[in-house]
Amino acid sequence: MTFYIFISFLICQRLSELYVSSRNEKWLLQHGAVEYGREHYPYMVAMHTLFIISLLVEYNLRDEVFANYYLIAFFVLLCCLKAVVIANLGTYWNTRIYRVPGTPPVATGIYKYIKHPNYIIVIMEIAAIPLAFGLYYTFVVFSLLNAAMLTVRIRKENEALRA
Repeated sequence: MTFYIFISFLICQRLSELYVSSRNEKWLLQHGAVEYGREHYPYMVAMHTLFIISLLVEYNLRDEVFANYYLIAFFVLLCCLKAVVIANLGTYWNTRIYRVPGTPPVATGIYKYIKHPNYIIVIMEIAAIPLAFGLYYTFVVFSLLNAAMLTVRIRKENEALRA
């Protein structure tokens, strides 16, 4: 039961992030934003969608199920940190990579100390979520896929920041 409550929360959280991203995208485009990395975005969406599907499939195929409440609590902490990241970026936060020409990169809050805090959080989420329920195949496969995706994504984001 804990797993299904958790997955429901995760899906709601991800959908709310997409809502905020969509709202911010409208603002960014109204202010002349240019999108970078458009070509990899569908793959990123597919990866994150398949991650949730993989969690559900692997969980339902397991004989032994458990919940590590320390890792679930860690995930809640990550959600709080992500909220800080989103608040620090304000209308600039997006699941896509946008840059408004002539505006300096955000360098306040957590961005004063860490260049890509959102990606660090996502790396930890991709690990903590499956490990909290003993879903080791999902952990390994999506940690590797996420590493490959972030290699492309961070390169594109750094390109946008230099523009």
